[in-house]
Amino acid sequence: MFEVIPAIDVLGGRLARMRAGDPSTVREHEGDPVAVAEGFVEQGARWIHFVDLDAALTGIGANRSLLSRVAGLSVNVQAGGGLTPAGAALALEAGADRAVIGAAVLDDPEALSRAIAGLGERVAIALDVLGGRVVPRGTQAPGPSLDEALLLLAGSGCVRLVHTDVSRDGALRGPDLDGLRRVLERFEGAVIASGGIRSHEDIEALRALGIEGAIVGTAIYESGFDLGGALRSRA
Repeated sequence: MFEVIPAIDVLGGRLARMRAGDPSTVREHEGDPVAVAEGFVEQGARWIHFVDLDAALTGIGANRSLLSRVAGLSVNVQAGGGLTPAGAALALEAGADRAVIGAAVLDDPEALSRAIAGLGERVAIALDVLGGRVVPRGTQAPGPSLDEALLLLAGSGCVRLVHTDVSRDGALRGPDLDGLRRVLERFEGAVIASGGIRSHEDIEALRALGIEGAIVGTAIYESGFDLGGALRSRA
């Protein structure tokens, strides 16, 4: 079943957003993260994407208590934010139902395989793509090409990935439909889309591709995206 997944990004315990994986673009938003999560649940969200920006920027998670509080609501929680395999395990211990391991793990195929073998379907792998190459969140360091990364993921036993076009992340330019089609042609597991989503039309275009879900962040906080309507219309 297709899922519309609202995002909550947290920095130092406060709501925040970061554009295109660039630390210089971090900006705070008003509101209590748990109260915002409760609002998403009241609108019908079955999943929330919780991003620890402290982990993404420094490698050290600082919002685990908030993650636990959100996980205590009547909703499934997917935790992300450049998590290492160890950080993913901690997020799951804190109550997350799924953890997204950062794309930096692709530089260590053995660590990738161990994480997937140990945590199984409770983890997804982030695939942050810029100009045809993987660029781990919070860095500007290029990793493998998209095709190389997909081959690596296929061989590792990965069953789910979160694809983000970094250039569109937070930019409200629409999702990377062509890039997602390419991923779907080369990856047999589940794919969740992130980056650029701005409207119900974007949601419908993503649904038509046959992906598992779409993460919506900036559009909710900055452009009046009707989350409740999108959640009611999901298939």
